[in-house]
Amino acid sequence: MTSPYTNDLEKWLRSHANKGNAISMEAYMKNNFPFLGIRNPERVALTKQFTKEHGFPKGEEGIRIAQELWQLPEREFAYTAILVLLQVRKTVNAEHIDVLEHYIVTQSWWDTVDTIADHLIGFHLQRFPELIPAYVEKWLASNNMWLQRTAILFQLKYKKKTDVQLLFHCIKTMAHSKEFFIRKAIGWALREYSKTDAEAVESFVANTALSPLSVREALKVIHKKFAEH
Repeated sequence: MTSPYTNDLEKWLRSHANKGNAISMEAYMKNNFPFLGIRNPERVALTKQFTKEHGFPKGEEGIRIAQELWQLPEREFAYTAILVLLQVRKTVNAEHIDVLEHYIVTQSWWDTVDTIADHLIGFHLQRFPELIPAYVEKWLASNNMWLQRTAILFQLKYKKKTDVQLLFHCIKTMAHSKEFFIRKAIGWALREYSKTDAEAVESFVANTALSPLSVREALKVIHKKFAEH
């Protein structure tokens, strides 16, 4: 049975649906998901308005409500579920990694996976680093592209705290992949780390067989800085 909180939030968001926007938003997402047609800034504002009146669910209630929202068909509810998960991320236990993993492998597309990988799983694994070896290896060995992408991207915001050897290991493990989203993730992760250690990234790219897409993405910041001098 769905909680009253979720029912009220669902009704609130549905009351602001825009069919015209929905068509273009669905097209942008390759028609993988239906949309209400509420663009991101408006959806965030509407959610803030709702939570100002009803409060933000915390702890186990927040986790349950996020799951209820995730099960609704329109994509905006998945985005709202992620907002709820962001509110509870500092208080969840180590086993919550399995909940986050579930979100990576259901209704999967870059728009949800990347936020979960970076802002939720990346944050969680900083709190519980003992989980990293087993889970990262499991994700890399899986046949799920989105779990593999998560293994590459979860350290995006780590900067100087990046486990560089692990990052390079993940990339080498997946370097053979023909998947666009894996090749793009490799380039993105390297580009982000190049802001911390450009020399290490240049050396790695020079000595590793990567796709042209990955190389191009990896060296964007480095090339831009070089062009400016």
